[in-house]
Formats: sequence, structure tokens, C-alpha cells
Amino acid sequence: MSPQVHLGIDVGAESGRVMAGLWDGRRMALAEEARFANRTVEMGGVLRWDPAGLWSGIRDGLARAGRSHGDRVVSVGADTWGLDYVLLSGSGELLGLPRCYRDPSHPAAFEAVLQRIPRAELFDRTGIQFMPINTLYQWFAHQSLSPETLGAARRFLLMPDWIHHLLCGSECVEFTNATTTQFFDPRGRSWCVDLLDRLGLPTGLLPEVVPPGTRLGRLLPRTASATGLTTAEVVAPGTHDTASAVVGIPTGSTGRPGWAYISSGTWSLVGFESATPRLGPEALALNITNEGGVEGTWRVLKNVMGLWILQRCRADLAGSGTPTDYATLAARAGEVPPLRSLIDPDHPSFLNPPDMPAAIAEFCRRTSQPVPEGEAALARCVLDSLALKYAAVLRGLESLAGHRFEVVHIVGGGSRNTLLNQSTADALGCTVLAGPAEATVLGNVLWQVRGLGELGSLAEVREAARASVSVERFEPSARRDAWIAAAARLEAL
Repeated sequence: MSPQVHLGIDVGAESGRVMAGLWDGRRMALAEEARFANRTVEMGGVLRWDPAGLWSGIRDGLARAGRSHGDRVVSVGADTWGLDYVLLSGSGELLGLPRCYRDPSHPAAFEAVLQRIPRAELFDRTGIQFMPINTLYQWFAHQSLSPETLGAARRFLLMPDWIHHLLCGSECVEFTNATTTQFFDPRGRSWCVDLLDRLGLPTGLLPEVVPPGTRLGRLLPRTASATGLTTAEVVAPGTHDTASAVVGIPTGSTGRPGWAYISSGTWSLVGFESATPRLGPEALALNITNEGGVEGTWRVLKNVMGLWILQRCRADLAGSGTPTDYATLAARAGEVPPLRSLIDPDHPSFLNPPDMPAAIAEFCRRTSQPVPEGEAALARCVLDSLALKYAAVLRGLESLAGHRFEVVHIVGGGSRNTLLNQSTADALGCTVLAGPAEATVLGNVLWQVRGLGELGSLAEVREAARASVSVERFEPSARRDAWIAAAARLEAL
């Protein structure tokens, strides 16, 4: 009997892909159908996404899957990065190009919002960490700089929900992504309408919030015709990519303490799974975030800048005539002595500088450290710093969790980076289990299976994940003293 096919649309800050999940009732095999670029463009002084190019890549990927699998495709669902949104007109037309979270107008909006709503109150109401890229500050900046587009809008949708709208016409926001906006109440599980009213933001645009696993409807006739997916139904996964990635962690410890995760990609999301959000003064002081998960869980975590820094270094080096692929860069970094120069990955100077290697050099000069010379030393500096940052964040989260993390799962594209995995084990002093790299897509398509009723619980989903993938184990090396001393250096920076 041929396996059922569930299609996962997974879009990140650099690229997107359409992946086929072939489900035999016990295991999920993944196959890439198409990959496409996801680009930003600066227009009128605002950094924006290219939604037409994004939809074109998605539609072409779905059409390729339709040709490959035909009527065996039973469902499709999308996950993307968080925070960014689109506005729809009364007739469902896209109003303008969606803003990118890295737009430089957002820090000023961040400060303006916090002048109106005290930090402690905002955290108590939303449980979300304070970052200028959050949807709340984006929307405030939008209202300040372009109020006419908000005035013409009928509906607000986050990016994966907009993809679902194009697929089947739905106009709702899925829960796991709604919680990341910093205007969603984790206690009442509803939009914080009163907070938005105080900021003069139009709350009538906000749609219904639905749980992950919701069956949103059949493909629209025009989409079914264009893709050949005449039998497919749209099922919402955890639409925030980290929510799906955590679903796809092949842990046998669901519901039990002792493990944490790092979803490692452009951003690194470092956290643990909890039955309740963690609010209160200690959580506020740690600037942690509470993002909704599946089946009543919460992702208690912090954002770390992640491999964005290395991605930008690679792009900037390629632009200056030194093209290097990621695997080669990581291998060369492993030949460089560790812990010579360190940066704080979350320093604002690394958010979106015009030249990332120059920004790293300037940080090292300013902190009286050797400037990394050459691409290998640069990569080593970034990877060492990320590992130390992960360790610092997880040590802080242990106080909230009330126990020590004995195992850390690293999933996502960064799980392929052997040097980073080993450095993380060294910095943490505990076991690291790396993989799968495709945890986000795996979690996406497995939760579609759950939404269709073929799996009965998160525990069953994770059992299927363990049956579908393998992981690589990393233990701390004998160099722990050097990493402990380096952690103190990084904290001093």
C-alpha cells in the first residue's frame, strides 16, 4: 500500500521549501519537493518581504508535489518564522508589502511603546520577552509611519496564516504564532485588546485564534487547479516554525523534566517545554518568553541571534571574493584554537550591520580582544560565542524550571554543525543530542497527521518522530575548565 503524503511548507528568513512527508502509519519519511529563495527588498526606506516571489515559490513547489504524488496528497500546512504580518483589504487583497522584522524603524517604536505601557505590566499580560522586532512594535511603527494602510485594512494575518488564506481562503491565526506577537494573553488565551486600544491600534482587524491541528478547509479551486492537488485539505500545524520544531524533537521524555532544546537556525531558540507559562519577577528579570505549544504545552525560551551572524559573514566574505560553503567554513574553524575572541551574539550591533565581519572586528577592538584574522578565525569566534551564550541562557532557565537539564536536544539546520554541537556540550557540561536537521518539517507534517486523527497525542507523535530519525550524541570533552573560564569572560563583556 502506498504511503499517504502530507506536504509541509516551511519558510525561513533566507529560503523556503515544500517537503513531502510520506506516512506509513508508523514512520514519516521526508523528501524535498522544491526549494526557493525568500528575499527582502528596501522600498521607500522600509525593509519589506517579497510576497509575490514567496507565493510563486510555494505554488510551484506544490505543483511539483502534485505531479510527484497526485491524489496520495491528503493534507498541506505551513509554518514560517514569527512576528511578521500582512494586511488584507475588504475584498481580500494584500495591502502593501509586509514589513520585515529587521526594519530599522522598530527600535524607536519599541521605546515609544514602553513609555506608554510599563515593562512589568506588559510582561505580566503577555509573557513575551522584550525585543524591538516583536509584532507589537512593528504594528506601532506601521501606525505611526503609514496609518492610511491600517485604515484601509479589514484583516490582520501572520505570515503562515496568510499562506493558508491563499491555499484555502481561511482568515484565522493559529495559536502558537499568535502567542509570539506580545499582544496575546496566555492566561485568558485571547488577544490583549485593551493594551492595543491604549496604543491606538485597530483591534477590529484581529481574527479568531485556532489551535494547532485545526482543519482549515479544502484547497480553493484555483489553487487546486494550479497545483494538481485536488484531494488535499489544509491542516494547520504549529505555524510558528519553533513550535513545529519542538513537536519534532525525538525525545522519550514528554511530560517529564530533565531535557531542554535548542532550535538552531538563523535564530537559536533556547528553552524547555512546560505545562504552564512562567510569569513573575524572576522571569521578567531573565527576559524570557512564553510561546504557545501544542496540546496545552508552553515553550519557555529565549531568542539568541543564532547562525544569522555566520550566514552574514559568509555572504559578506563571498561579496569580497572569498566564497566558502558552510561545511568548509566549519571544518576550517575547527583547526583554529578555541576561545581566543568572543562576542555577545545578542549585541545590537549584530542585528543587521552593513558588514558583519567588520562589526565583529569592531566589537573585539572595543573589548580589548584579538581581532579574528581570516574566515576560519571569524567562524571560530562566532561558534564559540554561540555555544557559551546557549550555556548562559540554559543555566538561567534552570532556575525557572526548578531542575537541571541533563540532556539538550539540538534540532534544525545548526544540528549539522559538528563543531557547534561539541562546543555546546563542552560549554554546558552535559549530553547534547543533535538532530534531526528537519525537525520543523517533521513536526509540521506529523501534527497534520495528528489533526486528521491518525495519531492520538503528543506522546504518540514523538514516538513516531523517534521511529523516523536518528540522532548524534556529543559528550563534554576534557577541556571544561577552559570553557568555564571563557563563560566568565563572556559575562564580563
